[in-house]
Amino acid sequence: MNTIVFDIETIPVDFDSFDEVQKTYLTKFAEGEEDVEKVKDQMALWAPTNRIVAIGMMSVDSKRGAVYFQNDGAEKIDFVENGIHYFSGSEEVILQKFWNAIAKAHKFVTFNGRGFDCPVLMLRSAMLRVKPSKNLMPYRYAHDLHVDLLEQMTFYNAYRKFNLDFYCKAFGIESPKGKGINGHDVKNLFADGEFMKIAKYCAGDLTATRELYLRWRDYMTF
Repeated sequence: MNTIVFDIETIPVDFDSFDEVQKTYLTKFAEGEEDVEKVKDQMALWAPTNRIVAIGMMSVDSKRGAVYFQNDGAEKIDFVENGIHYFSGSEEVILQKFWNAIAKAHKFVTFNGRGFDCPVLMLRSAMLRVKPSKNLMPYRYAHDLHVDLLEQMTFYNAYRKFNLDFYCKAFGIESPKGKGINGHDVKNLFADGEFMKIAKYCAGDLTATRELYLRWRDYMTF
């Protein structure tokens, strides 16, 4: 069975690109400038207000994979390192590469995929007229198709949630945040042209999620 771990990195679009009606809608609960800034940061979480800057995937069995990422129109990047193919392109291109790559996969593994990665991938694809090759939001409780580790570790929200970094440390797995980068840094890294740092960070998330999946598979499934 071809089981694939995947993960995405996103950044918010420019707030000033929205019209006044949209800006008012986004900030209707904001009570001051500090709240407005929080809304701008949170825009990275929602498909209508974000864009995908990296998509990573890895085979659970072979540990080989790819990270497709944007580099803001800079010189094309295309190389393989430690079994990971790094390839740069526009958001449309990296989405198409992703859907082509997972077309024959039988099972998917994510961390909070149902709450973030999967809806963002499907909505952003539709917005950019890229046709998905798989339904990433199947029946919630059918982990034979999609294992969302956050849902499994919380027993479908019956238990407290922790982030990937916390779970990795609790299970003795090397955390992808150990090199001083986390998801909140992606926006600034992209603005600074640190595209490879984003890609390598995404690859680290894949490795950690794979290790956490193996622990869940071997010790928590019956």
